[in-house]
Amino acid sequence: MASPLSPNLPWNLANTKWAASLNPVLKNPLNDVSIIENISLTTGTNVINHMLGRTQQGWFLVDQQGIASIFRNAPFNSSTLSLSSSANVLVSIGVF
Repeated sequence: MASPLSPNLPWNLANTKWAASLNPVLKNPLNDVSIIENISLTTGTNVINHMLGRTQQGWFLVDQQGIASIFRNAPFNSSTLSLSSSANVLVSIGVF
């Protein structure tokens, strides 16, 4: 049995094997993360321009300089990320 990308695979089969192996990696939305640094969140709702030019698929904290509970409080859209914070805190956020 040939390995997934065996050098002994006929070219027409290797081409489809490569696509099947690489396309999921290339389509991963985390390949297109934009880091927004040093955002000052205040207690309550904070609206941040994510600058992706498209509807985001997710977000995560990259850095948090203080104790606060932070959560998304509105649906994703093409221009902003709406976060609630339980305290004033400085954060960096990855959006994708």
